[in-house]
Amino acid sequence: MAVLTKRKKEVEKLLDSNKTYGIEEAIAILKKVPHVRFDETVDINIKLGVNPKQSDQMVRGTVVLPHGTGKKKRILVFCKGEAAKFAKEAGADYVGDLDLIEKISLGWLEFDVAISTPEMMKEVGRLGKILGPRGLMPNPKTQTVTEDVRKAISDVKGGKVEFKMDKQANVHLGIGKLSFDEQRLAENVKVVIEAIGHSKPASLKTKFIKSMYLSSTMGPGIRLDLNQLKVD
Repeated sequence: MAVLTKRKKEVEKLLDSNKTYGIEEAIAILKKVPHVRFDETVDINIKLGVNPKQSDQMVRGTVVLPHGTGKKKRILVFCKGEAAKFAKEAGADYVGDLDLIEKISLGWLEFDVAISTPEMMKEVGRLGKILGPRGLMPNPKTQTVTEDVRKAISDVKGGKVEFKMDKQANVHLGIGKLSFDEQRLAENVKVVIEAIGHSKPASLKTKFIKSMYLSSTMGPGIRLDLNQLKVD
Protein backbone atom coordinates (compact mmCIF):
# COMPACT_ATOMS: atom_id res chain seq x y z
CA MET A 1 0.00 0.00 0.00
CA ALA A 2 2.86 2.38 0.87
CA VAL A 3 4.47 1.73 -2.54
CA LEU A 4 1.18 2.46 -4.31
CA THR A 5 0.69 5.66 -2.33
CA LYS A 6 4.22 6.83 -3.14
CA ARG A 7 3.67 6.04 -6.81
CA LYS A 8 0.36 7.93 -6.82
CA LYS A 9 2.00 10.99 -5.26
CA GLU A 10 4.72 10.96 -7.92
CA VAL A 11 2.07 10.79 -10.65
CA GLU A 12 0.19 13.73 -9.13
CA LYS A 13 3.40 15.80 -9.24
CA LEU A 14 3.92 15.05 -12.92
CA LEU A 15 0.37 15.15 -14.26
CA ASP A 16 -2.32 17.82 -14.23
CA SER A 17 -5.61 15.93 -14.68
CA ASN A 18 -7.31 19.10 -15.94
CA LYS A 19 -4.84 19.59 -18.76
CA THR A 20 -4.44 17.99 -22.20
CA TYR A 21 -1.01 17.18 -23.59
CA GLY A 22 0.88 16.82 -26.84
CA ILE A 23 2.18 13.39 -27.84
CA GLU A 24 5.78 14.07 -26.86
CA GLU A 25 4.74 15.63 -23.53
CA ALA A 26 2.55 12.64 -22.68
CA ILE A 27 5.30 10.14 -23.49
CA ALA A 28 7.83 12.08 -21.42
CA ILE A 29 5.48 11.93 -18.42
CA LEU A 30 4.91 8.20 -18.80
CA LYS A 31 8.66 7.67 -18.82
CA LYS A 32 9.11 9.74 -15.64
CA VAL A 33 6.46 7.86 -13.65
CA PRO A 34 8.11 5.37 -11.23
CA HIS A 35 8.40 2.10 -13.09
CA VAL A 36 7.51 -1.44 -12.15
CA ARG A 37 9.79 -4.44 -12.67
CA PHE A 38 8.67 -5.32 -16.18
CA ASP A 39 8.72 -3.51 -19.49
CA GLU A 40 5.27 -1.92 -19.63
CA THR A 41 3.25 -1.69 -22.83
CA VAL A 42 2.29 1.79 -23.99
CA ASP A 43 -1.34 1.95 -25.14
CA ILE A 44 -3.44 4.42 -27.06
CA ASN A 45 -7.14 4.60 -26.23
CA ILE A 46 -9.45 6.47 -28.61
CA LYS A 47 -13.12 7.25 -28.03
CA LEU A 48 -14.97 7.57 -31.33
CA GLY A 49 -18.11 9.55 -32.08
CA VAL A 50 -19.72 6.76 -34.10
CA ASN A 51 -22.74 4.58 -33.39
CA PRO A 52 -21.50 1.00 -32.87
CA LYS A 53 -24.95 -0.34 -33.73
CA GLN A 54 -24.76 1.08 -37.25
CA SER A 55 -23.05 -1.37 -39.61
CA ASP A 56 -21.92 1.46 -41.90
CA GLN A 57 -20.07 3.10 -39.01
CA MET A 58 -17.90 0.14 -38.09
CA VAL A 59 -14.23 1.12 -37.70
CA ARG A 60 -11.69 -1.59 -38.39
CA GLY A 61 -8.38 -1.81 -40.19
CA THR A 62 -4.67 -2.44 -39.97
CA VAL A 63 -1.62 -0.26 -39.55
CA VAL A 64 2.10 -0.95 -39.77
CA LEU A 65 3.93 0.47 -36.77
CA PRO A 66 7.32 1.71 -38.03
CA HIS A 67 9.02 0.44 -34.87
CA GLY A 68 6.83 -2.56 -34.11
CA THR A 69 5.14 -3.29 -30.80
CA GLY A 70 8.14 -4.73 -28.99
CA LYS A 71 6.32 -8.02 -28.63
CA LYS A 72 7.10 -11.13 -30.66
CA LYS A 73 3.86 -12.41 -32.16
CA ARG A 74 3.21 -16.11 -32.54
CA ILE A 75 1.83 -16.60 -36.05
CA LEU A 76 -0.44 -19.48 -37.06
CA VAL A 77 -1.29 -20.20 -40.70
CA PHE A 78 -4.15 -22.39 -41.89
CA CYS A 79 -3.01 -23.75 -45.25
CA LYS A 80 -1.87 -26.85 -47.09
CA GLY A 81 0.22 -27.92 -50.05
CA GLU A 82 2.70 -25.43 -51.47
CA ALA A 83 1.32 -22.62 -49.29
CA ALA A 84 2.36 -24.60 -46.19
CA LYS A 85 5.91 -24.75 -47.51
CA PHE A 86 5.92 -20.98 -48.11
CA ALA A 87 4.48 -20.30 -44.64
CA LYS A 88 7.18 -22.36 -42.92
CA GLU A 89 9.91 -20.67 -44.96
CA ALA A 90 8.51 -17.25 -44.03
CA GLY A 91 8.78 -18.05 -40.32
CA ALA A 92 5.25 -18.96 -39.23
CA ASP A 93 5.23 -20.57 -35.78
CA TYR A 94 2.42 -23.02 -36.56
CA VAL A 95 1.35 -24.29 -39.98
CA GLY A 96 -1.39 -26.81 -40.70
CA ASP A 97 -4.95 -27.45 -41.81
CA LEU A 98 -7.48 -29.83 -40.26
CA ASP A 99 -5.03 -30.84 -37.53
CA LEU A 100 -4.78 -27.26 -36.26
CA ILE A 101 -8.53 -26.73 -36.55
CA GLU A 102 -9.14 -29.80 -34.41
CA LYS A 103 -6.52 -28.70 -31.87
CA ILE A 104 -8.10 -25.25 -31.51
CA SER A 105 -11.60 -26.71 -31.23
CA LEU A 106 -10.32 -28.60 -28.16
CA GLY A 107 -9.18 -25.38 -26.50
CA TRP A 108 -5.62 -24.72 -27.67
CA LEU A 109 -5.00 -21.01 -28.33
CA GLU A 110 -1.25 -20.49 -28.01
CA PHE A 111 -0.91 -17.96 -30.87
CA ASP A 112 -1.40 -14.22 -31.41
CA VAL A 113 -2.25 -13.92 -35.12
CA ALA A 114 -4.08 -16.34 -37.42
CA ILE A 115 -3.71 -16.24 -41.21
CA SER A 116 -5.56 -18.44 -43.69
CA THR A 117 -5.63 -19.16 -47.39
CA PRO A 118 -9.08 -18.66 -48.96
CA GLU A 119 -9.50 -22.39 -49.65
CA MET A 120 -9.23 -23.16 -45.93
CA MET A 121 -11.85 -20.67 -44.76
CA LYS A 122 -14.77 -23.06 -45.17
CA GLU A 123 -13.19 -25.29 -42.52
CA VAL A 124 -11.78 -22.43 -40.43
CA GLY A 125 -15.29 -20.95 -40.27
CA ARG A 126 -16.17 -23.71 -37.80
CA LEU A 127 -13.95 -21.92 -35.29
CA GLY A 128 -15.84 -18.63 -35.50
CA LYS A 129 -17.29 -18.85 -31.99
CA ILE A 130 -13.84 -19.53 -30.56
CA LEU A 131 -11.66 -17.18 -32.60
CA GLY A 132 -14.14 -14.36 -33.25
CA PRO A 133 -14.58 -13.08 -29.68
CA ARG A 134 -10.80 -13.15 -29.20
CA GLY A 135 -10.08 -11.14 -32.34
CA LEU A 136 -8.20 -14.06 -33.89
CA MET A 137 -10.48 -14.93 -36.81
CA PRO A 138 -8.78 -14.48 -40.20
CA ASN A 139 -10.51 -11.76 -42.22
CA PRO A 140 -10.04 -10.45 -45.79
CA LYS A 141 -10.42 -6.85 -44.51
CA THR A 142 -7.24 -7.21 -42.47
CA GLN A 143 -5.41 -9.14 -45.21
CA THR A 144 -5.24 -12.24 -42.99
CA VAL A 145 -7.21 -14.25 -45.57
CA THR A 146 -4.86 -14.33 -48.54
CA GLU A 147 -3.16 -16.49 -51.12
CA ASP A 148 0.11 -14.69 -50.41
CA VAL A 149 0.89 -16.12 -46.97
CA ARG A 150 4.53 -15.06 -47.21
CA LYS A 151 3.59 -11.39 -47.47
CA ALA A 152 1.02 -11.68 -44.68
CA ILE A 153 3.62 -13.23 -42.36
CA SER A 154 6.21 -10.63 -43.35
CA ASP A 155 3.73 -7.80 -42.61
CA VAL A 156 3.00 -9.12 -39.13
CA LYS A 157 6.68 -9.56 -38.37
CA GLY A 158 7.28 -6.03 -39.68
CA GLY A 159 4.95 -4.40 -37.17
CA LYS A 160 1.51 -4.73 -38.74
CA VAL A 161 -1.29 -4.66 -36.16
CA GLU A 162 -5.07 -4.71 -36.37
CA PHE A 163 -7.37 -2.15 -34.77
CA LYS A 164 -11.07 -2.68 -34.23
CA MET A 165 -13.73 -0.61 -32.51
CA ASP A 166 -15.42 -2.29 -29.53
CA LYS A 167 -19.12 -2.18 -28.60
CA GLN A 168 -18.63 1.13 -26.79
CA ALA A 169 -17.01 2.79 -29.83
CA ASN A 170 -13.50 2.63 -28.34
CA VAL A 171 -10.29 1.65 -30.07
CA HIS A 172 -7.56 0.29 -27.79
CA LEU A 173 -4.14 -0.55 -29.19
CA GLY A 174 -0.68 -1.30 -27.84
CA ILE A 175 1.84 0.87 -29.69
CA GLY A 176 5.16 -0.13 -28.18
CA LYS A 177 7.11 -0.70 -24.98
CA LEU A 178 8.05 1.88 -22.38
CA SER A 179 11.69 0.98 -23.01
CA PHE A 180 11.41 2.41 -26.55
CA ASP A 181 12.97 5.83 -26.86
CA GLU A 182 10.59 8.79 -27.01
CA GLN A 183 11.00 9.36 -30.73
CA ARG A 184 10.09 5.78 -31.66
CA LEU A 185 7.02 5.83 -29.42
CA ALA A 186 5.90 9.19 -30.84
CA GLU A 187 6.30 7.98 -34.43
CA ASN A 188 4.23 4.86 -33.70
CA VAL A 189 1.50 6.97 -32.08
CA LYS A 190 1.33 9.38 -35.02
CA VAL A 191 1.03 6.53 -37.54
CA VAL A 192 -1.86 5.01 -35.55
CA ILE A 193 -3.69 8.33 -35.28
CA GLU A 194 -3.34 8.87 -39.03
CA ALA A 195 -4.65 5.37 -39.79
CA ILE A 196 -7.66 5.83 -37.49
CA GLY A 197 -8.37 9.19 -39.11
CA HIS A 198 -8.41 7.61 -42.56
CA SER A 199 -10.93 5.02 -41.36
CA LYS A 200 -13.64 7.61 -40.66
CA PRO A 201 -16.97 6.25 -42.00
CA ALA A 202 -18.25 8.19 -45.00
CA SER A 203 -21.75 8.27 -43.47
CA LEU A 204 -20.61 10.01 -40.26
CA LYS A 205 -21.61 13.67 -40.08
CA THR A 206 -20.56 14.38 -36.49
CA LYS A 207 -17.14 14.65 -34.85
CA PHE A 208 -15.21 11.41 -35.41
CA ILE A 209 -12.66 11.43 -32.57
CA LYS A 210 -14.05 12.52 -29.19
CA SER A 211 -11.05 11.87 -26.95
CA MET A 212 -7.67 10.20 -26.96
CA TYR A 213 -5.46 8.95 -24.13
CA LEU A 214 -1.95 7.53 -23.83
CA SER A 215 -1.19 5.21 -20.94
CA SER A 216 1.18 2.44 -19.88
CA THR A 217 0.32 -0.87 -18.24
CA MET A 218 0.72 0.46 -14.71
CA GLY A 219 0.82 4.17 -15.49
CA PRO A 220 -1.81 6.92 -15.63
CA GLY A 221 -4.01 7.77 -18.58
CA ILE A 222 -2.89 11.05 -20.15
CA ARG A 223 -5.41 12.94 -22.25
CA LEU A 224 -4.06 14.18 -25.56
CA ASP A 225 -4.78 17.62 -27.01
CA LEU A 226 -6.98 17.01 -30.07
CA ASN A 227 -6.57 20.59 -31.29
CA GLN A 228 -2.79 20.20 -31.33
CA LEU A 229 -3.16 16.89 -33.16
CA LYS A 230 -5.54 18.48 -35.68
CA VAL A 231 -7.90 15.50 -35.72
CA ASP A 232 -11.56 15.68 -36.70
